[in-house]
Amino acid sequence: MIKVACVRFKSAGRIYYFDPAGLELHGGDNVIVETVRGIEFGTLYSDLIEVDESSIVSPLKPIIRIATADDERRNRENEAKKDRALAICQEKIENRGLDMKLVDVEYTFDNSKIIYYFTAEGRVDFRELVKDLAGVFRMRIELRQIGVRDETKMMGGIGCCGRDLCCHSWLPEFGPVSIKMAKVQNLSLNPIKISGICGRLMCCLQYENDNYIESRKGMPEVGERITTRDGRALVCDINILNDKIKTRLILEERDGDKPEKLSTEYYTYSKEEITRQEKHKPERKEDAKNKPAKKKGRGRKPGENLADEEIAFLSEEELAERLSESEDEPQDR
Repeated sequence: MIKVACVRFKSAGRIYYFDPAGLELHGGDNVIVETVRGIEFGTLYSDLIEVDESSIVSPLKPIIRIATADDERRNRENEAKKDRALAICQEKIENRGLDMKLVDVEYTFDNSKIIYYFTAEGRVDFRELVKDLAGVFRMRIELRQIGVRDETKMMGGIGCCGRDLCCHSWLPEFGPVSIKMAKVQNLSLNPIKISGICGRLMCCLQYENDNYIESRKGMPEVGERITTRDGRALVCDINILNDKIKTRLILEERDGDKPEKLSTEYYTYSKEEITRQEKHKPERKEDAKNKPAKKKGRGRKPGENLADEEIAFLSEEELAERLSESEDEPQDR
């Protein structure tokens, strides 16, 4: 185990490990450190902690010093210069006619470099823009293209829950989020309802996903036939949080052309009160050989060729358009 200092450079940014270098440090202290970008001003996220040596990349860079009053004043001056730097860069972008959206700017603590963050649909040739900015500021200029999630994290906003965005207020890093998480939680797959301000799947889908997976164990699927104390039943709906399974009893089984007859009343059970039927055994190779081959072409259902993750990022109009297009596409490419 080794003692490290946890330093953060933004209010909701990533946490980086540094060597305390024998300094008496406490959570909330402002410090001056050296990074790959140069000398920077950071804040200790917590008191010194001990971590396993295998979890860090050695050697750790040492903390130069605890920030003095002059250091804090200089950091405030750098923050105050951001508005002017943004205005000048925006003017240069418009003059050059570049298709890019300026998001944020940072000064390194020692004023050796200015870093601009922007978003764009594709690649942007900003070499001439860098020359223009270097001629104005007389220092190194760096432009970084970021994604829409990083843009939202920098800009901030209010989520559909009415609170500050997690990524802007406290979430240090983006975790993996998939459409499967929305399915496990029985959420609507409407892109508008499960997407955040950034247009991507909401980060909060992952917060309770593990609990839903655990609670879902032993629960049947909608449309599944189960055995209850009142007889065989068809599952109509499930409530994972309340452990409730809503069913209709099967009064008469399907017999040839005669349809299945269900009760008009609904019966509710917990997963401990039902017995799931055994799933069908996998098809044997001999049976598979005797089955007629499926026809290629238009035998696929509309939208079957769309990935779940892709559906989550489409608007309702785009989704309807893609689904209609998929009917005319061949099954084999």
